[in-house]
Amino acid sequence: MFDGDPYLTQVKYVRMIGPRRAGQLARLGLYTVHELLYHFPREYVDRSRLISPFERHSGDIVTVVGRVISCQHNQPRKGLTVTKAAMECARGVFYAVWFNQLHIKKLLKPGTRVYISGKLNKGFGHFEVQVQDYEIITGDGESLHAGRIVPVYPSTGGVTQRMMRTFVHAALEQWHQGYREFLPRRVMDEEGLMALPEALKQVHFPDSHALAEQARRRFIFEELFLFQLQLALLRRNIVRMQKGHSYEPVSELTRKYIAGLGFMLTAAQRRVVGEIMADMDGPHPMNRLLQGDVGSGKTVVAVLMLLRAVESGLQGALMAPTEVLAEQHYLSLTRSLVPLGVRVAFLSGGVPAKERRALLEQIAAGEISIIVGTQALLQKDVEFKKLAVAVIDEQHRFGVRQRGNLPQKGVHPDLLIMTATPIPRTLSMTVYGDLDMSVIDALPPGRQPVRTYYVAPEELSRVFKFAARQVAEGRQAYVVCPLVEESEKLDLQAAVDLHRQLAAGELHECRVALLHGRMKRSDKELVMEQFRSGNLDVLVSTTVIEVGVDVPNASVMVIVDADRFGLAQLHQLRGRVGRGDSQAHCILSARLRSREAAERIKAMKASQDGFYLAERDLQIRGPGDMAGVRQSGMPEFRLANIIRDRDLLGTARRWAKALIGDDPELRAGEYHLLRLALERYNKEGSGYHHIG
Repeated sequence: MFDGDPYLTQVKYVRMIGPRRAGQLARLGLYTVHELLYHFPREYVDRSRLISPFERHSGDIVTVVGRVISCQHNQPRKGLTVTKAAMECARGVFYAVWFNQLHIKKLLKPGTRVYISGKLNKGFGHFEVQVQDYEIITGDGESLHAGRIVPVYPSTGGVTQRMMRTFVHAALEQWHQGYREFLPRRVMDEEGLMALPEALKQVHFPDSHALAEQARRRFIFEELFLFQLQLALLRRNIVRMQKGHSYEPVSELTRKYIAGLGFMLTAAQRRVVGEIMADMDGPHPMNRLLQGDVGSGKTVVAVLMLLRAVESGLQGALMAPTEVLAEQHYLSLTRSLVPLGVRVAFLSGGVPAKERRALLEQIAAGEISIIVGTQALLQKDVEFKKLAVAVIDEQHRFGVRQRGNLPQKGVHPDLLIMTATPIPRTLSMTVYGDLDMSVIDALPPGRQPVRTYYVAPEELSRVFKFAARQVAEGRQAYVVCPLVEESEKLDLQAAVDLHRQLAAGELHECRVALLHGRMKRSDKELVMEQFRSGNLDVLVSTTVIEVGVDVPNASVMVIVDADRFGLAQLHQLRGRVGRGDSQAHCILSARLRSREAAERIKAMKASQDGFYLAERDLQIRGPGDMAGVRQSGMPEFRLANIIRDRDLLGTARRWAKALIGDDPELRAGEYHLLRLALERYNKEGSGYHHIG
């Protein structure tokens, strides 16, 4: 019987739950009937085949049915109570064993028939089943826990699998008919999808493995489709916006900047610049993602975009995720643009209050053309007079809200998002599906592949001596480790201690400096400028040098505890060397404590293609563990896996685009329920509803 709206009804109203159990379910984030019914099984255990224990081997997991002959407790030691029931089946007598479950004896009266599932042990002439699950056969209802394909749920302390199955079954009986199909009929028919009420029954208590898979496929498609529908609507909203500014044609300032670079733009850079300039000339705000491997020249492209704003009497902003990276951009832009008469400013949380107040006044008055900074640019008191261009670097480190917040500082400014972490196509279709894509797919001429090696930690002394020889030949080196100080939780060698050790040991003849994120801004600037100018030989650093640092003379990168880094991060660090004419080397030192760590090292040695490594990283770590993916707005799908389900992701994307193309408002009668489902999806926090 259907009893109210499952989307609004609290779980405490489900039969057998009540307020106390509802509190336990709340720990799983299950507050409503709908959330309970959409709490899908993580796997299934097939207990549908009843097997005689006398036909199986010791150690097998079996499901058997028997009639209780007798039941007794014994306590072999303090704290352990064993309940053993003698059970009769067609082939003879076996024993079912429970540990520390005193209530079992009261349930197992002689003559009671019981489904038993558990591990079989043979010994001393008798057969025992260590019970993992059981169900008393009453004859007045279907079996939930044995004698069928049984669901296994993601659970938590206080809520057992038996309880979850009982609660879900009760909710299904009361509410599953209250669900109305919201997917359009033509989508259902062409994709062969199971109807929603039936899918809910089969996903929880399937009649067969085939029906379980059909039901799961329906829900995987459903969540991918709703998410892609959100992205399609977001793209449509952007196209509807009208920019509050226009640009003058490219003029002398840009030509002077290009002439001062000292090199020709690559064909890939020129193509991407053309795409960006065409967007800037359009009536709608640009919303573009610029991908490019390490050292491909994305920053030059961004500067050309910023200069177009400056030449038109407008402002541009460049936001980076860390103070060190923002400082690198600021110093680079200052060196190249200030001589051309362009005012560039830097804003971060570390800027002193008096200096900050003066900066904010100049920004608001339009006196500063380009503002470089960290998330400090997003604070309420930062006001631009005429922000036309917003550039966000290394977007994967920012949250989705932050991506949406910087453009709000202007009237629909043109937005360019840059990343040197190549994004697998499967991820770009989800996290960045609302953006246009540009890719710089070629490195500047003359770049040599970096030779990559793996060594055990015991071999590091030999590695540092190699670095010293490279320095003696006129080169420079990086040594990177993950932490600034010793951590009780992570057994890693800290940068501070490593710097002290190397300066007194293998690198005592080199000029060695330390760089980490907790240093004062002025100290960091001084160290980087000394290293860049060749007045330092070796930089011992944390990952603050992962991106944005360009020292062509550096030829050695040593990464300590490389197993603590993700594959994309290792590739970023390797990209700091090999920017000059000499052969570069990247040495990865680690104890390979896991298969994943070994796979990452293997991939690093095998390839220098950032896009290949990004796909490999996704395969090794999974979408939920990708560096920055959670922050980037990667939805936490209930069932979908964007690697396994990439084909269904593409199908969902095509349908979403088709439906929005047919009816941008989803106003047609057949889309009414779909629109309601999309609104609920927004309220659940799964989508991009808070952007744009």
